[in-house]
Amino acid sequence: MYQNTVIVGNLGKDPEMKYMPNTTPLTTFSVAVSRTWNDKLGVKQTETTWFKVEVWGSQAESCHKFLHKGSKVLVEGRVAVEAWTSRDGKPAATLVLK
Repeated sequence: MYQNTVIVGNLGKDPEMKYMPNTTPLTTFSVAVSRTWNDKLGVKQTETTWFKVEVWGSQAESCHKFLHKGSKVLVEGRVAVEAWTSRDGKPAATLVLK
């Protein structure tokens, strides 16, 4: 079964590209997806979720060439959760769209 997810947001910084040992290009970038609503008192609230995105092959080269910090993007892929421990020793997780 394939899990498919679509996100729409803005790049947090310029994409970074590197080449794997087998010469396959890999570009990574972060995407901020925000939602805004008014709470019960009518005060505007905003919540932002950050996604790390990995793009491989020729699409990686195109993303690196044409995208930049602040670009509006629509990304489709599968979500993976990467768990890690923060500097203060607390468990944390990153959502990665592959």
